[in-house]
Amino acid sequence: MRIETYGHEIEVTPALREYVETKLKRLERHFEQPFEVRTQLGTRKPDYLAEATVNIAGRTLHADAGAQNMYAAIDILADKLDRLLVKHKEKRTDVQRAGARSELIG
Repeated sequence: MRIETYGHEIEVTPALREYVETKLKRLERHFEQPFEVRTQLGTRKPDYLAEATVNIAGRTLHADAGAQNMYAAIDILADKLDRLLVKHKEKRTDVQRAGARSELIG
């Protein structure tokens, strides 16, 4: 998994970059193939914003989160991405199972 972190009107410090990478590392457990995550950190007064786009084998998933501090926004973002990836994985599995059932019937 490759994680790119950018700042929008905010400087991404090494501590922030490391925190993003630590939180998003858990996304790897959902897929064996490599995928890319682009994270953008910024502010919209009075909140801090964290946005991410995940590119997985022809699919693009997007999530964003806002909170009173940047670390809380990153935590919320990681949770949202985790749920999105689980949902995507379940949809993919359901489609594969439906295809296998139709082959057995036909």
